[in-house]
Amino acid sequence: MTDDELNQKLKAARTPKLAPDYVADFPRLVFVRNRATAPRPQAARTFSPRLMWGATIALTCLMLGFTIGYLRLIPGGKNGERTSDVLANAKVIREAMAMFPNQVRAIVQDDHGLKLVLADQPDVPSSPPLYIQICDGRECSSLVTFSGQEIQVGQRKITVLAEARGGIILAGDHFVWSSGEGPRGDHLKIQARTLPQAAL
Repeated sequence: MTDDELNQKLKAARTPKLAPDYVADFPRLVFVRNRATAPRPQAARTFSPRLMWGATIALTCLMLGFTIGYLRLIPGGKNGERTSDVLANAKVIREAMAMFPNQVRAIVQDDHGLKLVLADQPDVPSSPPLYIQICDGRECSSLVTFSGQEIQVGQRKITVLAEARGGIILAGDHFVWSSGEGPRGDHLKIQARTLPQAAL
């Protein structure tokens, strides 16, 4: 069909007769039908960084809690004692570091349980992890941290430094300790060693 033939057919066609009510109601009917079929706006979902951090920390605490419970059931140490030093398990350290890359300042275990110390930003320098155990009388705290970190252990704030030759230095209020010194003469008993990266 050519354009001329189509034009002739359209001119020959009669305009349909519509009821006057239909012509008057037509705009309202179109509006109602469009409104009924239009998709309803959905409430925008908001992302809450605080909620995400809270969930992540809760999940980490739960994971570490299960690990503590599990490790207490594993025989170890002398005379069949049960081990309670979670930080002796490289898997716990590796998983914590994987969940918060370059953000873990320390993992501290004391009489109150396990605590994960995180930096605000992922700016903790990459260095070999250091294992430290400090006993003050019968109270012992152990931690895994990195050189250059200042960590609160019990009532003490301690700066941890690794020497180039593999030694470890702890500096706190009114004391300095070096792994090259050997045992201390006072009531503090300190053990420190560098953890092998391959184990993690």
